[in-house]
Amino acid sequence: MRAFKTIIVEDVPLELKGTEGIFKNEIPEAEIIGTAENEIEYWRLIKQQLPDLVLLDLGLGGSTTVGVEICRQTKQSYPQVKVLIFTGEILNEKLWVDVLDAGCDGIILKSGELLTRGDVASVIDGKKMVFNQPILERIVAKFKKSVNNQLIRQEALVNYEIDEYDERFLRHLALGYTKEQITNLRGMPFGVKSLEKRQNELVQKLFPDGNGGVGVNATRLVVRAVELRILDIDNLQPDEE
Repeated sequence: MRAFKTIIVEDVPLELKGTEGIFKNEIPEAEIIGTAENEIEYWRLIKQQLPDLVLLDLGLGGSTTVGVEICRQTKQSYPQVKVLIFTGEILNEKLWVDVLDAGCDGIILKSGELLTRGDVASVIDGKKMVFNQPILERIVAKFKKSVNNQLIRQEALVNYEIDEYDERFLRHLALGYTKEQITNLRGMPFGVKSLEKRQNELVQKLFPDGNGGVGVNATRLVVRAVELRILDIDNLQPDEE
């Protein structure tokens, strides 16, 4: 790994000392040109001398949004500077998404193996999305869950003989569209009467054993479609009208 300059942004003195120790003992190529405990100190430092790498904690002064904004503004103003997040926010997944959207080069959680020479070398060498083991485990778990949900949905569409128009009809009912509004969707070649017939057919498909003798309205039909994973509740988007 080539020699490089870095700024460490960390507001907890004990954690800063530990981070400096990691660099001293494991990453001697790094020259720490400054440390900052808040955004004012950080911007003063980076204007004095541009680093190759910013090691950025997110929880500064009790605020997580400050770290995200530091990352976003740094990448906008100095796109050549690498920003590696080193954070104790190990449960705040929304924060991870925010800082990835802000353009960070990787996220290292302060748990498990912590910061390693390999992580830093990867970022310095230009690798994007560098993660350590704890966050990788969470990402992989989410990925597996997403794929399994997709497979379950595909099986439900086949098992209940749901075609493209059935899915579109149910999805727009779930979004609060009336049958009249659904007939006006682009590529939806059905009138209100045809949709009413399709709804009755869907009731028979999704409630093959009846509904305990109780009638099934559009709301109950949609709920059943969600229960069976025919509809993906996390991806309910309307079609173009």
